[in-house]
Amino acid sequence: MAPDEHSGTPGITALIDAALGERVALRYRIGEREGRPLHTDAVGPLSDGGAGTVVVDTRKGPVQVDQTAVVAVRVVPPAPARRASWSAVARLENLCADAWPALVDEPLGGWRLRAAGGFTGRANAALAVGDPGLPIAAALDRVRGFAAEHGIPARLQTPMGSPWSESAKREGWVLDGGHEAGPEVAVLVADLRGLAAAAAPAVDVTLTPNPTEDWWAVTGAPASKAQRHVLTAAARPGFAVARAADGTPIGAVRAAVVADHLHLSRLATRPEARRRGVGTALTAAAAAWGREHGARWAVLQVALHNEAARAFYARLGCTEHHRYHYLGPGRAG
Repeated sequence: MAPDEHSGTPGITALIDAALGERVALRYRIGEREGRPLHTDAVGPLSDGGAGTVVVDTRKGPVQVDQTAVVAVRVVPPAPARRASWSAVARLENLCADAWPALVDEPLGGWRLRAAGGFTGRANAALAVGDPGLPIAAALDRVRGFAAEHGIPARLQTPMGSPWSESAKREGWVLDGGHEAGPEVAVLVADLRGLAAAAAPAVDVTLTPNPTEDWWAVTGAPASKAQRHVLTAAARPGFAVARAADGTPIGAVRAAVVADHLHLSRLATRPEARRRGVGTALTAAAAAWGREHGARWAVLQVALHNEAARAFYARLGCTEHHRYHYLGPGRAG
């Protein structure tokens, strides 16, 4: 790559070099109008085009840009191509399920029948993101039977608008209004580098592979074996605690690395410590830990009605990948 002094913006070469191979949003000059520069953007994987150029592989084809015309470049997370493919949605849903492991998790073709003593909807719903290997009516009967065996409500977790959701609706399944945490959920993603660099106050944050007493003190101790399993049984979990100057625990978050994603959950801040950047500091520390363990992207699930949480994560650069909802049998079911 050419030296920085030949670039249109100081330091841009280093940013480009660091972003090679990543999906980026790249802004560059395309001319002038009435003495003012004109710019446009290209979004896609970035590569070195040789001879002082870079190439952005956009949806409409490769765009070659002279490096001296580049004025800004930033890495962006895998985003829906207008709408994420159902295969991409299914992969992310399964990663989240692995990061939040149910006590019982039985396959039904591409579906997963899950139970964890009623602790959270995610761990006590059938994840419907593929072919169940049975006619849909028979698969839903199996969901009902599994739920009865484990003493939990019959419930599907399935992406909104997906073929699996629409098939269940045709069989009379409806939005599960009885789901206490909210039946509709946004799945958010973010680039871990951006999260790790989030501006946060100087808060003492420590992260351990097992939950400490301080972590439980903030989030609430588990009341059952199933709860402890869901929180601790992921392949690579991490438990971060933020402390006040006197050592008192004031915030906590759970993280889990699955493949190339860091799953974030259970972010909590004590009332007396809110609006002081504790949540941002915890998220940044968890993101840095995730990067150290090979993750590139963050993923988290937030109920649609939780507008405060969604606004908080939006400020940190999180974007919506897709939504899912919980369905239950209608009266006829």
